[in-house]
Amino acid sequence: MLPHSNPFSQACFVGRVWRPGIGPALIRLDGDTVIDITSRDLPTMQALLETADPAATAKAATGVPICDLSELLQASTADAGSDALRILAPPDLQAVKASGVTFAESMVERVIEEQAAGDPDRAEAIRQRVKRVIGDSLAGIVPGSEQAMKVKSVLQEEELWSQYLEVGIGPDAEVFTKCQPMAAVGWGAAVGLHPMSNWNNPEPEIVLAINSRGEIVGATLGNDVNLRDVEGRSALLLGKAKDNNASCAIGPFLRLFNDGFSLDDVRKAELSMEVTGQDGFQMDGHSSMTKISRDPASIVEQTIGRHHQYPDGFFLFLGTMFAPVKDRDAQGQGFTHHAEDVVKITESTLGQLENTVRLSTDCPEWTFGTAALMRNLSQRGLL
Repeated sequence: MLPHSNPFSQACFVGRVWRPGIGPALIRLDGDTVIDITSRDLPTMQALLETADPAATAKAATGVPICDLSELLQASTADAGSDALRILAPPDLQAVKASGVTFAESMVERVIEEQAAGDPDRAEAIRQRVKRVIGDSLAGIVPGSEQAMKVKSVLQEEELWSQYLEVGIGPDAEVFTKCQPMAAVGWGAAVGLHPMSNWNNPEPEIVLAINSRGEIVGATLGNDVNLRDVEGRSALLLGKAKDNNASCAIGPFLRLFNDGFSLDDVRKAELSMEVTGQDGFQMDGHSSMTKISRDPASIVEQTIGRHHQYPDGFFLFLGTMFAPVKDRDAQGQGFTHHAEDVVKITESTLGQLENTVRLSTDCPEWTFGTAALMRNLSQRGLL
C-alpha cells in the first residue's frame, strides 16, 4: 500500500484513524507501526499542518503504538462498524476543494458530456465530431495564452465552445467545493454514487494539503467520483453531482513535504488505476501529472489569497486526465460503475488508495462532523 524502496526511506507519512472507544486519532507511520501522536499541541491534522515545519513536527512528536499497518489495513473495510478500528481520510477541519478540467484529454470528454446532455447513447458520435475539430490543438496549450484564445475562436466558429473549455484553456481555473470537512472517506471504505446516476466513473487524482497561509505542505491520493450524466445535463448540477454521501475518497495517508519529497515530485507523478468488477470486467487507467494544463501552484494561488481565506486550510484535488471510454454494458456507451466495483489508485511515492463502489444510500451515513469532533476532543482533554 505504501512505497518501501530506498529513495523513500525518509518519507514522513501521517494520517487519521478511528480508535475504538476513543475516536479520531492523528497518527504517524514508523515503518509498519502506526503511532498515535494526538496531543493537546496536536489534537488534529489541521493543527499539525499549521506548524512551521509539519514533517519535522510529526517526526519529533512522541506517541503511543496502536497496531501494525497490516492490522489496520485488515480492519479498514467497506463494512467496518462506526466504532471499528479503521483508516480515516487525512483531512479533518480543512475544507475539501477540487479543481476541474485541468487536463486536455479529460477536457474533451467534459465537452462531450455537455454536448450529449448526459446521454451516453449519444456520446460516441459526438466524440468523433469533437475530435475531428479539436484534434491535437489542445496539446501543450497554456491556459489564458494567445494561442488558447485562437483555439477558442476556432471552436466558437464550429459551435463547439463550451463552459468546460472556458475553464480549461481560459485564464480562470475551476475550483469547487467537493464535500464538507470530514465527509471524505478513507482507504478501504465504500465510496458512493448518487442513485440518480447511470453514467459515472472514478477519477484518480493527486490531492494537495494546504495550510491557512497558503503553503502547500504535503500530498496524497484521491478518487473524485464523477457523475457524467448528472453534470453533463447542466453544469448547474455540479453540487448535486459532486457532493453526496461518501462521494470521494482521500488517502491512504498524507506524505508531508521534506528534503526528500516536494511539489516537484508531485509535478512528475504518474498515477495508475485499476477497476475490477464482480462481473469480471477490468479496466486500467493512467494519469500523468506532466500533462496537467495548469501548474499545481497556480491553482492553489487562484484558490487562496487576499480574495479568499481558509483559516483551517484546505485539501485540493488537482484534476485528472483519465476519462474512460472502454465499453462495459453496451457498445458505444463507454464505462460506468457497477455496485461492488473495487477501485485501486496507485502512485509510486504516495502508495495505493483502495475503495469499494456502492450507492451513496448504501454507504454508512456521515454523522461525525465538526461539532462531534469538538465534543470528542474536549472529553479527551485535548482542547
